[in-house]
Amino acid sequence: MPLGPFEIISLGMNLIGGLQEKKAADRAARTARDVGDFNAEIIERNIELLGKQSDLINQNLAMEKQRGKSAFEAIQGEVRANTAYAGIDMSSATTQMNLEQNAREFEYEQKVMDYNNAITQMQIADAQEDSRLQAELSRMEGGAQAASLQAQGTANLIKSFGDTAKMADQMGIFA
Repeated sequence: MPLGPFEIISLGMNLIGGLQEKKAADRAARTARDVGDFNAEIIERNIELLGKQSDLINQNLAMEKQRGKSAFEAIQGEVRANTAYAGIDMSSATTQMNLEQNAREFEYEQKVMDYNNAITQMQIADAQEDSRLQAELSRMEGGAQAASLQAQGTANLIKSFGDTAKMADQMGIFA
């Protein structure tokens, strides 16, 4: 039995519909992948900013240590000057104890600054690693969503071929 124009159009529309669904799914998959990459790039920008923050903190530490050293030297000079002005021998036990106590306090303050800096740097490094992992996860999520959409499009295309073949069989094309 020959096919009429309606049957031919119906078969063609069914195939075209499946192809269009596959194209739409492929476009959606590309978009999902692009969104994952875009989000990852934004997250990775945070890594760079954290690196700059780390550099600034290190520069601040160096300046604070230098200021502390200058203040320490000024205090030690003041102790020496006051001792000499008072006519006390510089090698006296009291003078030496004052100078040594000031030196211990200076060293302690320097160690506290180094310790606090180390903790801050560890926190920054942890935040950078967290951002790296978030960026990787964003790309993986985009890829997974893209794969799912492509599989869905392929399934729709296969279904449209099957439906078309079934319709053609029912129309007696394969008889």
